[in-house]
Amino acid sequence: MTLLFVYGTLKRGQPNHALMLDRSLGAAQLLATAVTTETFPLVIAGERNVPFLLNLPGRGRRVHGELYRVDERLLSFMDVFEDTPALYQRTTLTLTVKEWLGRADDEQKTAAGGVVEAFGYSTGTYRPDWPSLPHRDNYDCRGDHGLEYVRK
Repeated sequence: MTLLFVYGTLKRGQPNHALMLDRSLGAAQLLATAVTTETFPLVIAGERNVPFLLNLPGRGRRVHGELYRVDERLLSFMDVFEDTPALYQRTTLTLTVKEWLGRADDEQKTAAGGVVEAFGYSTGTYRPDWPSLPHRDNYDCRGDHGLEYVRK
């Protein structure tokens, strides 16, 4: 099992969350809400208004999302869904847990004050103007940004 951080359309209440619940794709267990310890630009971009975490650490904001424990089958599916490595790259992120929601190992809950490492999908493949788009700390497809997400 692997830890996976989701910050966009895969979160609860967002358009692609059903993929996290689809047991035919693999297993996922919600563990916690979390925030990146480092800042990144989270922007909404492209013709489909997709949330992108730009791989520009030290810029932007601390990004809020959800921490899941996923099996290898779901992780492999997510690599395909996220168009890895062409569009997104699976990277290791350091996260600060905001609230434990599910069952986590006791050592995870207490380790380094709730700091954990997990995979997340960021991109180093983006148009030159994307870093200058508004940076967000939390994505919601129905947010005040007015940019409607378009499914694949």
